[in-house]
Amino acid sequence: MSYVFLAGERVYKLKKPVRFTFLDFSTVPARAADCREELRLNRRLAPGVYLDVIPLTLAPSGDLALRGEGAVVDWLVEMRRLPERLMLDRLIVEGRLETGQIAALAETLASFYACAERTTMTPAEYVARFFREHEETRRVLTLCEPSSPALLDRLHAMLAAFTPTLEQRVRAGRVIDGHGDLRPEHICFTDPIAIFDCLEFNHDLRQVDPFDELAFLDLECALLGAGDLGPRLLEATSARLGDAPAPALVALYGACRAMLRARLALAHLFDPHPRQKEKWAPLAARYLQLAATRMAAIG
Repeated sequence: MSYVFLAGERVYKLKKPVRFTFLDFSTVPARAADCREELRLNRRLAPGVYLDVIPLTLAPSGDLALRGEGAVVDWLVEMRRLPERLMLDRLIVEGRLETGQIAALAETLASFYACAERTTMTPAEYVARFFREHEETRRVLTLCEPSSPALLDRLHAMLAAFTPTLEQRVRAGRVIDGHGDLRPEHICFTDPIAIFDCLEFNHDLRQVDPFDELAFLDLECALLGAGDLGPRLLEATSARLGDAPAPALVALYGACRAMLRARLALAHLFDPHPRQKEKWAPLAARYLQLAATRMAAIG
């Protein structure tokens, strides 16, 4: 959704002028507002990384500049550049992740989740979003993946069975305004840990159960070959939060996330000129296998 410019110790993000059903960056005021929201939300978990929202200016001479003279033509988020060698995905792939780092990440996440704003969604709205996303996943997967209908039907039945449990999570105040995109590549083991690039552009999609986010992170870590990391992190975070939902609920969250990721992978094939076309179908197949594994754990 953004152009990213790396400039020494700084990173600049410029929103693309696009419009979708779930976001609208089609005007300069809309992009400016989203830049401010990105700064505000990401400072919750990466306050030293998100520095400012700055103007892109156009001088009478025709020169573009950051914070320059002339008319403001757009806005950018200014960030401090983080060391790639300390990103969680790199640590996993290179086998450098230490037990103490897992404990520190659990502490960071638990502190955030304990203090995060509780959702204003009703239980019915929270559950309806799962079914809405599931139907969109069904639409995409049935066009591209012949083996998916059985998995989709099974997941739909599981969502129906777990509806009272999902509603109770909202009533108990367990659903929060979370990060929304908790992936290994968004976690950097600086001191303190920086968790960045949250889902800032859609408030509703950011309303999550912390164990949904943890199930998503588990999924992405498993994809990188660290299948043991997610359960260890979940256990440590659960202990710090004093909240231990049923393993079957966590597995359901993971299955929903895996099916969504399969859908997003296959959606690339609908582009007129998809980049890395050969990548998406095998990636979707891997996510479908992870979804099946998590559904099997539910029983």
